Amino acid sequence: MLQPSIHLSVDAVIFGYDADEGISVLLIKRNLGPFKGWWALPGGLVKPNESLEHAVRRELKEEAGIEVGYMEQLYTFGEPGRDPRNRAVTVAYYGLVRPKNFRLVAQTDADDAKWFNIKVLPKLAFDHRNIIEAAITRLRGKLAYEPIGFELLEPKFPFSDLEKLYMALLDKELDRRNFKKKIMAYGFLEETKELKKQVGAGRPAALFRFNKKRYEELMKRGYNFDLFY
Repeated sequence: MLQPSIHLSVDAVIFGYDADEGISVLLIKRNLGPFKGWWALPGGLVKPNESLEHAVRRELKEEAGIEVGYMEQLYTFGEPGRDPRNRAVTVAYYGLVRPKNFRLVAQTDADDAKWFNIKVLPKLAFDHRNIIEAAITRLRGKLAYEPIGFELLEPKFPFSDLEKLYMALLDKELDRRNFKKKIMAYGFLEETKELKKQVGAGRPAALFRFNKKRYEELMKRGYNFDLFY
């Protein structure tokens, strides 16, 4: 019996963060069927002679005009019927960026590219809402044992920005004093001698930066990062 072919694709869940706007995800508006005119994750079919990671980076460049530094594989989605055209399996990736560092340019089979707050998503094509929800769950889980959130902050930032980031990603309030005590105890966050001027008569806030070298040293020694023990 002739078996139907299975199409392999990749999809990218790219999260962005802004202190005022919160957590957002990058979506493109499809200009081809199925789901023409619907919003979807950037992605597409893997070419015969390219790796999965090369494919997802190519699709991001082609459909939204961006190149992302930090990305990792999320999960493989292959439920029958997820694509009305054929049997399709997609390997999803997720990444973290600062949206204001990018100028979105919709190209190829995308009419538009835009950031959407993860709490106010439009109707999505295929099973992309499920993929985004899985990425959010993975991101929240990983934040507890690896300081990946620094990818979403400016190189120098007030500590309050880090608190806002974690509260936005985890969607809950934090014990601010305990949070700062734990973060500072690891030694990979250092206070600079610079201050950020506050709007109005507020006291200038000290600026901090992530010491990647120190973090890598801790990783080699096998440290235990757990913010919520």
